[in-house]
Amino acid sequence: MANAPVDSPVSAAAGKIKNKKLLDWVEEVAAMCRPDRVHLCDGSDQEYQLMIRIMLQSGSAISLNPERRPNSIYVRSTTVDVARVEDRTFICSKTQDEAGPNNNWEEPTRMRRRLTELFTGSMRGRTMYVIPYCMGPLGSPIAKVGVEISDSPYVVANMHIMARVGTKVLEQLGADGDFVKGWHSVGAPIGPNEQDSAWPCNSEHKYICHFPETREILSFGSGYGGNALLGKKCHALRIASVQARDESWLAEHMLILKLTSPKGEVKYVTGAFPSACGKTNLAMLISTVPGWKVETIGDDIAWMKFGDDGRLYAINPEAGFFGVAPGTSMKSNPNAMLTITKNSIFTNCALTPDGDVWWEGMTDEKPAELMDWLRRQWTPDSARLASHANARFTTPAKQCPVIAKEWEDPKGVPIDAILFGGRRATVIPLVIESFDWQHGTFLGATASSETTAAAAGKVGQLRRDPMAMLPFCGYDMGSYFAHWLKIGATPGAKMPKIFVVNWFRKDEKGKFLWPGYGENSRVLKWIFERCNGTANAVDTPIGRLPRPEDLDVGGLDIPAANLSKLLNVDVEGWLGEIPLIHQFFDQFGERLPKALRDEVNRLEQRLKK
Repeated sequence: MANAPVDSPVSAAAGKIKNKKLLDWVEEVAAMCRPDRVHLCDGSDQEYQLMIRIMLQSGSAISLNPERRPNSIYVRSTTVDVARVEDRTFICSKTQDEAGPNNNWEEPTRMRRRLTELFTGSMRGRTMYVIPYCMGPLGSPIAKVGVEISDSPYVVANMHIMARVGTKVLEQLGADGDFVKGWHSVGAPIGPNEQDSAWPCNSEHKYICHFPETREILSFGSGYGGNALLGKKCHALRIASVQARDESWLAEHMLILKLTSPKGEVKYVTGAFPSACGKTNLAMLISTVPGWKVETIGDDIAWMKFGDDGRLYAINPEAGFFGVAPGTSMKSNPNAMLTITKNSIFTNCALTPDGDVWWEGMTDEKPAELMDWLRRQWTPDSARLASHANARFTTPAKQCPVIAKEWEDPKGVPIDAILFGGRRATVIPLVIESFDWQHGTFLGATASSETTAAAAGKVGQLRRDPMAMLPFCGYDMGSYFAHWLKIGATPGAKMPKIFVVNWFRKDEKGKFLWPGYGENSRVLKWIFERCNGTANAVDTPIGRLPRPEDLDVGGLDIPAANLSKLLNVDVEGWLGEIPLIHQFFDQFGERLPKALRDEVNRLEQRLKK
């Protein structure tokens, strides 16, 4: 690299990169992908605006009404590139056992050979962007550096919002620092006489591949979301979960919130929730309990390491929110709506006549006319959705009205409680406190949701999603459970309490028993007080539960019968869960920790007493 020809595409970038491993890698990628130009990202606002102008000029983006949504753009993808492609996502560990039954595995040498064929010449006619990024606050001992190489200005713009990028990251990396390599191409080279498409991608070949041992991500063919923004799920969870296992910390698919009592006492809570279970809403919740306040530290990912005091300290490794737009409203999440008023990127929403965005659930009344995400005229009489179900917003976290002052504290925040959630109409009570860390790990490992009409499979069918990590764990999940147990057994550790919550319990007529939204603060209050030892609970076969009188429901119009059902232990329902849990655990074979199988047996014994 140091000897690159002066007129080569990489020559300008070469003089600014002091890390030899990075220099050599940039040269390697440029030689294979053959871009017309190489741009080393500096992370400046001028660079961000340049990416926006490039997208506007190419037709891939539209400027939104500056009076309604300042410095914001609207982007449409194509119908073949609208979401994460789980069936094309691979863990290329050395052995299939290492990847486990929870991942698609491909032999690494064979996959590299295939990817080499696809990446060769893939950036012809394009600019190759080199994006140094930091997951977590710069200077944090919990943060990690990565570098994504991409040929997409959309990726550069989104990474500007979602991570700390540019020159300051290169300075932190230094001459010999290690970094995660992320190699991305939309897979759509431009010939000499060809015009670029508004949304370049490869409709035939899509691969999102992770090489855990070498800390590499290779993503080809998609320009969308987590397939292309490699700092997000690819690095922050799939690769980081392997790093966490090897280095004795936790990389989790969890929100982080700050809970403050009327007396000014603070506790920090993380929570793992599968999709459609209200994770972002909880992270930005507005409390309905007088004097209690919730603030946001992160809405999606938590990295946790032990501090000198034996407690787990968490950072949000991201700098922005990449949120699902449909269903987000002033009713469901007013703080999210206030966050996205400016400086945001909207993808696959509908467009209003006055140059703003709209999506299903945003307002009670549908607009009289829209242009849908596929550029077609739309009215409330149309028999189709105006926005895509996975339409997204990308927005800076610092704009959130309830962002906590310590959200970028390099040392992180000490975690008092961990929540596991799911969407269950029956069986699972409103809240359960685990007996101990091992029992809490068991509760997280068996977390589940019932599929909705929007999901594949039968409505109401149970889907296990342990710790909400099933699509994101970069190695065998049986070993992942063992890692959780090992962390809990760390000498001198002062572990957080673990709870299960379920806002979605229904009555016999299919109506929700709990009002949810801001009223969930009443459950958070009980959890806070349990951490302090000032709230009561009763031991049951499934864990510790509040009695109806232990929850603060003052001013809440909820029938006593409903509260009783919410906190009832359905013995027959739980006994019905036992064989399902055994069946789920069976797939992990010998890698499943014996302690978790013991927990199932103990649960059954307690239920039968």
